[in-house]
Amino acid sequence: MSEDDIPGFDRRTVLKSAGALGAFFGISGLTVATPGRRPGPKEDEIVVGMGANVSDAEATLASELPEQAEIVHRNETLGYVAVKLPEQASAQARENVKNRVEAVRGVEYAEDNATYEALYTPNDPMYGQQYAPQQVNCEGAWDTTLGDPGVTISIIDQGIQYDHPNLAENMDGSVSNYGYDFVDNNDDPYPVSQGENHGTHVGGIAAGGTDNGEGHAGISNCSMLSARALGDGGGGSLTDIADAIQWSGDQGADVINMSLGGGGFSDTMNNACEYAYNQGSLLIAAAGNDYGGSVSYPAAYDSVMAVSALDENETLTSYSNKGSQIELAAPGSNVLSTVNWDDYDELSGTSMASPVAAGVAALAKSAHSGLSNDQLRSHLQNTAVDIGLPADEQGHGRVDANLAVNTDPGDDGGDDPDDPDDPDDPGECGDEVNTASAEGHLSGGWYGNPSDTYSYDLQTDDPCHATITLDGPSNATFDLYLTLDGRTPTTTDYDERSYNWGADEEISVDLDGDESFGILVDRYDGEGSYTLTVEELGK
Repeated sequence: MSEDDIPGFDRRTVLKSAGALGAFFGISGLTVATPGRRPGPKEDEIVVGMGANVSDAEATLASELPEQAEIVHRNETLGYVAVKLPEQASAQARENVKNRVEAVRGVEYAEDNATYEALYTPNDPMYGQQYAPQQVNCEGAWDTTLGDPGVTISIIDQGIQYDHPNLAENMDGSVSNYGYDFVDNNDDPYPVSQGENHGTHVGGIAAGGTDNGEGHAGISNCSMLSARALGDGGGGSLTDIADAIQWSGDQGADVINMSLGGGGFSDTMNNACEYAYNQGSLLIAAAGNDYGGSVSYPAAYDSVMAVSALDENETLTSYSNKGSQIELAAPGSNVLSTVNWDDYDELSGTSMASPVAAGVAALAKSAHSGLSNDQLRSHLQNTAVDIGLPADEQGHGRVDANLAVNTDPGDDGGDDPDDPDDPDDPGECGDEVNTASAEGHLSGGWYGNPSDTYSYDLQTDDPCHATITLDGPSNATFDLYLTLDGRTPTTTDYDERSYNWGADEEISVDLDGDESFGILVDRYDGEGSYTLTVEELGK
């Protein structure tokens, strides 16, 4: 099962290079590029990198390509040519052509002419005036999700102008007038004056309409509740805020944003935050604007994520508080968002940084709906980007939407020793077993099937070991290749391989839980049916 000890030795190098390629590919009909090449994706092409000593790519490749293949593009400076394959060529045949071409003297590589997509750029007319969504890499996240309307952010603040043209579509209609007014004790949390802009601005950052052709782009298109707990002057009582926190938890808010602070530690406020957290809400709050002072409450409570403020250069702002309670940093200076009435403005403060983080949390929840608030909190920490600031300024780092959405959370939630289903005892390797199998058939010839590829994601709770077994026909020679990061393996790009004579192969690997398998079953000689088996062991 192990590879040869001689570096670079392949037991079949000579055999493969001396094989009768003409019989496999057919008679060559290579032609040179014609003008008028179509724009856009070119999935029927491969790109061949030529060494500096190759003076004539056509002559070098002519005898090694199938009929009707043609060089349709060349770049002399970068040293590559693009080859269009016959329309009837299957994906397996294309892989086989690349493998053969790579064996030609003077060829440095052969790869697909892959398609790249523009990162998601919303059509909001003021998006070019913004920097906060770009700084936290929303465009990469938006390629996956703009936000699930089933995920709700509760904004505990001044009232939100819920009929603002860039907010109305994202307001949560599950309650009357999209929230509650705890200041005036009624069911209409609408702002009372032009000066009551704070809540509308904060709400527009977290969940203003994105890609709706209107105004600016919010971080998410998730739903939003308005819990009006601050009055026209910007202040609010302990009890109004505590009641708003409790109400938000009872409404099932996935994320609660609190761009407010002051008053020091309070048992009442602490109890309210713990109550909402126990209801399943993730609480996020502004660190405070006391120019380097200690983290203010409620951000400093254990049940709340404290967010510091960055400027456009990813430097901690002069006004941002800092301390050991800081968990995340986010853009907070000159952030463009909605204000009363139907308008837009830039405001600065940790009050602006907190809803950026809240919007990212909602995007992550949209992409990974099964995460608890504990797991979501850990996931945001684990996917934050270290921007080189001290821990008391950035916490785990600058929040990153792309990583939060497009990174597998894995075991972010950690072990809970009080949960019998999630014991602290790691157990023994083999306590849990998952087995998966697939069957296939490999054959030769241009229209044959020379290889199959598979993917496998780990299934056990605590993976520790896996064995991949190939059981093939007795009169054929098949090989087995494995990658551990999920990429599709080739005969030249792999992490592990088994390539004995015959068609029975086996690869064994130890696991740490972060792996994702890419598997290639490749025909060298003969043909026939096979069975591929993955046995995964967990603790």
